[in-house]
Amino acid sequence: MTAAPAPLSPAAANALSAFLRGVERRALVVAELQAGDAALAERAVAVAMRAFVGHAANLQMADWPSRFWSLLCSTPQLLAPPTGGHWPEPVAHLQVLAPAERLAMLLRIGAGMDEPAAAAVLGVEADAYRQALAGACPRDTEGYPDANGWRQLAEDVQSRIRDLSQLRLQQLEQLRESVISGVLPTKPAPAPAPALTFKDDRRKPTPRRRQREPWRLRTWLLLCVPLLLLAVVAVWWWRSHAPTTAANTGNGLDDTGPVQVEELPDDSTPLAPGEDAHAAADAAMLADPRLALARDADFLAWYAAGGPLPVDESQPQPSRPEPAGAALETVDAEN
Repeated sequence: MTAAPAPLSPAAANALSAFLRGVERRALVVAELQAGDAALAERAVAVAMRAFVGHAANLQMADWPSRFWSLLCSTPQLLAPPTGGHWPEPVAHLQVLAPAERLAMLLRIGAGMDEPAAAAVLGVEADAYRQALAGACPRDTEGYPDANGWRQLAEDVQSRIRDLSQLRLQQLEQLRESVISGVLPTKPAPAPAPALTFKDDRRKPTPRRRQREPWRLRTWLLLCVPLLLLAVVAVWWWRSHAPTTAANTGNGLDDTGPVQVEELPDDSTPLAPGEDAHAAADAAMLADPRLALARDADFLAWYAAGGPLPVDESQPQPSRPEPAGAALETVDAEN
């Protein structure tokens, strides 16, 4: 049993997570097409990720790709895959290849590595890698390298990388988070068993008790309806028998009590058509010789009380007062 790696700093964890996120799809498809088994491929990717995280802190970031792919290609699932693997029809050419030739080809068309980088990952010379790549190349009916077959095979591999299912993407995300945090993924907890119910449980209302609630509501309604009708009849009787007068109806003065109300006769002189009712009063006021005094009554009252004379404002006044020093000038200053 190996000890868990030391916790990573936030910066290192973010960098490792970004790197694994960018390489995990290609790694899974390459491992699956190399082993011909999805379960073996997932196991190989998990082993490579955990081994890589344990050594990545001691490496330069530029060396991370070659280190990761070296660890993945060195797993038993990829070096010596068991027989009996399955390859779909579009990539059936991979099944007839030797494991070394198949891996060399997948590093080229799946991982996107050039010859020197792929040779370094496999730990072989560049010439040996080129020979393995030539042996893996599809052939036409005459035995020559088939460029169209190579291109079609590369497109099928790339489409598998792009079109990973959502379930497998979630599995990769969980694996990445677990290797970064150092915590092994746990199996989902089983669903809790349904709670037991007892026949004598009194907390829940029984059907009979639930039936009583509508009956109580109907009983209250039957009692309230007669009371409401009785109140309506009482209001109607009071309004029809209360003493009211036509002149005071609605103004709050219906009840005169002991006061005797009598309408006085109108003794005013009727007006001629077009005559103003206030014309006579206005003529008498204008003919009064004391009208001028009445108009100046407020001023005369103020003057009689000893008030100061008002300032003559008929002449224009300065917009702002003169400075205080102006009042201190003398004749000598003018000279």
